Amino acid sequence: MAFINFSAGEIQCKIVYYGPGLGGKTTNLKYIYDHTATAVKGKMISIDTKGDRTLFFDFLPLELGTIAGFKIRIQLYTVPGQVHYEATRKLVLRGVDGVVFVADSMRIQREKNIESLKDLANNLKEKGLDIKQIPLVMQYNKRDLEGTSIPILEIEEMQEDLNASLKVPYFPASALQGKGVFETLRAISKSVVKDVSRKVLAKMGALR
Repeated sequence: MAFINFSAGEIQCKIVYYGPGLGGKTTNLKYIYDHTATAVKGKMISIDTKGDRTLFFDFLPLELGTIAGFKIRIQLYTVPGQVHYEATRKLVLRGVDGVVFVADSMRIQREKNIESLKDLANNLKEKGLDIKQIPLVMQYNKRDLEGTSIPILEIEEMQEDLNASLKVPYFPASALQGKGVFETLRAISKSVVKDVSRKVLAKMGALR
């Protein structure tokens, strides 16, 4: 659950970008970081792993307002998608408040998208969380490949594969071009803040 930093007057909300390896999670975070004002963001921290990276940075999006008088600080994380980094993925999911699932639109990645979503559901379950209850949005990345020689999945196919039962908000995107990146971020941020507000206010009410 979100961490309340009383000394800073902030509630820290953790959002994790999850999905198959090389699907665009890192590109999303880099685009957000590069297009966020220096005054409201912290330093980006990168942990290099073979072929993928775990990235983290936090920022204060003023448009999200406050929760019970506390400013909202959003922490964004990526996780390495390759199978052999499962321990890292589990670690990064600790204390998560919301998830962006970044699916790869390339047809060759279809099974990896499905496997990664199952992996997310299982890892959340281990932490006592239900994928159908936690704030979650889908991003269908690499839509810029439409019209090229690379075969890609139709949005309808991706919806059927990944979102038929979850029915969460979804966003076609090209993280490389920045299309759909901030739309995805705004959707998950609003969902997380709504969920965290409910929990924090309920907790404060119980303490009275």
